[in-house]
Amino acid sequence: MIAAIPPKEALVSHTPHELSAEFPDKVAAISRLKQADAHFARLADRYHAVNREIHRIEAEIAPASDETAETLKKERLHLLDQIAALLSKAA
Repeated sequence: MIAAIPPKEALVSHTPHELSAEFPDKVAAISRLKQADAHFARLADRYHAVNREIHRIEAEIAPASDETAETLKKERLHLLDQIAALLSKAA
């Protein structure tokens, strides 16, 4: 018996990397910092925008070159590192 090849959509996860999913134990701190720290709020907003754009590209809703997608993924990681550092300081 030959196994069926799953559709392309089944091979790639289109689940966005929301901050609450990245830091499930820091949800309250994220909410608090978004209100109290303008720099954190800007980072979180930019992370959300970049993350959504990556999601749209991976879901093939928005066209983009591989280079653009990789650049956005690197930016998302950089933002995530900055957010993680601020969350650890706030703990």
